[in-house]
Amino acid sequence: MGKFLFSISEGCRRWWKPSSASFPIWSKRPWKSSEGGRRVKNLRKNPPSLTVRGMKRFEILDHTADIGITAYGENLNSLFENAAEGFFHLITDLKKVRLRTERKIEIGGESLERLMVDWLSELLYLHDVENLLFRRFIVESIGEGGLKAKAKGEFFQEGVHVIKTGVKAVTYHQIEVRQEEEGWRARVIFDL
Repeated sequence: MGKFLFSISEGCRRWWKPSSASFPIWSKRPWKSSEGGRRVKNLRKNPPSLTVRGMKRFEILDHTADIGITAYGENLNSLFENAAEGFFHLITDLKKVRLRTERKIEIGGESLERLMVDWLSELLYLHDVENLLFRRFIVESIGEGGLKAKAKGEFFQEGVHVIKTGVKAVTYHQIEVRQEEEGWRARVIFDL
């Protein structure tokens, strides 16, 4: 018997029932059939990966219970900028965020992975506490002393902005920051 007994599409949501469950489960997540490995199309509006000069800036990762991004950059500065942009792309429609306010951010970190988590956590803190949405990020320096950057955006306005995804935390789960032949790459998973 297969892992999933049935699926009924209703818009972008699906009812599905794993063989171990006694009742169907309502889900917006994509899933794989255990028979034949066919992937049911994810009907959520995940953006295509965005590119600059032929290099992807970021792409959205669908994770089991959370969501994540893979960010790319020609150097560390652009990697951290693109990770922040991908993060806020999950939260809201960046086209509607105007550049009206700026926050300077300085953080320290023992490793690049720790620095990435602290950087995105600081942006999440500013989003949660000050109700800020950011669209542009300028990383001025990254080194042993930490990170110095500016984040530009505006305060959330009901009727103008829509929160697409509520992110609770930036996690260390499967965190990865590494240099590859074509540049830098980072993977970050967020708790929803």
